[in-house]
Amino acid sequence: MADEGDTREQALRQLPLPYSLALRLRDAGVARDVVCEYLSIEESALDGLYRIAEAKLAAVSAAKAGA
Repeated sequence: MADEGDTREQALRQLPLPYSLALRLRDAGVARDVVCEYLSIEESALDGLYRIAEAKLAAVSAAKAGA
């Protein structure tokens, strides 16, 4: 059976790249300004992007759990 890390990794792979990358960089402890540079967004938009990414990740995870 897959552990929680494997399940999260599988879900991250299903997200559009900007959302997956944002969450991966945040999880790795990358500074906010560097994340913004990688994603070509303003720092004021980063928290919203994280919220959307987490919602998409939760939706993918829920769909996999129900499958």
